[in-house]
Amino acid sequence: MTALVGSHTDDTSVDGIERAIELLDGRLSVFLTGAGVSTDSGIPDYRGEGAPKRTPMNVGQFLLDEGFRRRYWAGSHRGWRRFASVTPNEGHRAIARLEAAELSAGVVTQNVDGLHLRAGSRRVVDLHGSMEQVRCLTCGQMFSRDSIADRMVQQNPDFDLAEEEELGPDGDVIVSGIDSFDIPVCTVCGGILKPDIVFFGEFIPRVKFEEATQLVSSADVLVIAGSSLVVNSGIRLLEQARRARKPVVIVNRGVTKGDARATVKIDAGASETLSAIADGLLA
Repeated sequence: MTALVGSHTDDTSVDGIERAIELLDGRLSVFLTGAGVSTDSGIPDYRGEGAPKRTPMNVGQFLLDEGFRRRYWAGSHRGWRRFASVTPNEGHRAIARLEAAELSAGVVTQNVDGLHLRAGSRRVVDLHGSMEQVRCLTCGQMFSRDSIADRMVQQNPDFDLAEEEELGPDGDVIVSGIDSFDIPVCTVCGGILKPDIVFFGEFIPRVKFEEATQLVSSADVLVIAGSSLVVNSGIRLLEQARRARKPVVIVNRGVTKGDARATVKIDAGASETLSAIADGLLA
């Protein structure tokens, strides 16, 4: 079958799913996922339809101002239990099913929630890191996020964890009245602790991006799901696939920056669409 590279169409979800299955049948896929894949698990998107109007903290604020670090850690502390308790949805499981059937090379994700691994995916490149790890910026010591959460409970015994503020995409909530909140520091050297994720304003580590490009190179088709492709790394991976004349399928509610370069664009939710594509390929 001849690849329909560059012959973009905006399909209805039914027609788009059928065309995506046709493109993927007999070819090895690779997935690039964004926040829209995790919204059905209860984690909101920064930019998607219905996303909360929030401005994420950038790395300069976090590094240079203790007040911003206090605000971040207090909000992350209050939201962590809910964030850590979310479970994979049908979209995550569909991607894992295709990998298990050796129809997919793996997944590159812009998400920091770890849900692809929990769904059973084995080859996952987490471009923006993982919220489950915390790094000391001075000595490099790594800590589990759960251990930091336990320490913050001990340091802030009167801090209320029961409030149900709106959870943010990175697991934090907006908090106030935190002037006395005691933020964690490295127990090895006393340095600044930071979740092992890429903040706004940071560059993706070169090794991570090289892993992503190698994964895309190993596949025949790139499927982009739940990403508006506003972040430059996503566009770069799309362009890598396009230059290699590989078909590109985009699944996203609303417009993305890559729509004009897609072979097939499906304007629909990620969970139901990925499930239908997996069902069709595995039938």
